[in-house]
Amino acid sequence: MTTQVDFWFDPTCPWAWMASRWILEVEKVRDVAVTFHPMSLYILNEGRDLPPDYREHIDKTRVFSFVTAGIQERYGAEKLREFYTAVGTRLHPGAEPRTVETLAAALSDCGLDPKLIDEADSFEDAARRFQKVAQDLVGNDVGTPIIRVGGMALFGPVISPAPKGEAAGELFDGFVKVTAYDGFFELKRSRDRDPIFD
Repeated sequence: MTTQVDFWFDPTCPWAWMASRWILEVEKVRDVAVTFHPMSLYILNEGRDLPPDYREHIDKTRVFSFVTAGIQERYGAEKLREFYTAVGTRLHPGAEPRTVETLAAALSDCGLDPKLIDEADSFEDAARRFQKVAQDLVGNDVGTPIIRVGGMALFGPVISPAPKGEAAGELFDGFVKVTAYDGFFELKRSRDRDPIFD
């Protein structure tokens, strides 16, 4: 029986990108179906006192997350999945800047009109709705990604590099086990590497 996996992401987060490449690898080695959903680091961090450089980064994520919500709203999950791969490839392994030009190119890559950028503010309500779903699952003190399996959700995993083949499946098996336990909240160690894109 196919396991449904729901994955909430902000397209500008490299750690969500790493986890997304892992979960797509899991689809190859386990009977799972992944549905991607938008969330927004901009909305998550509203009203928070952030270091100036991180605030600048977060402010640049606004248009990306709002357009992503608009794609979900207007075109649905399959087109959102295609767009995430397009924009994420440009931003993360491609190291393109977080600009509207990069966003426009990613939209064109998957056959979407770059004029969606001009409509970004009209998708704010949708972005807030999607964000509320994600935060209701795990609370407000986590980031992206958020993954739900079997009705239970967790933030993470934060991984680098993304495992391949059976190693991806084994990590997923463990993730399912800890997610299933209602009293499980957190595992953590300090990060000692940046995202490794391959």
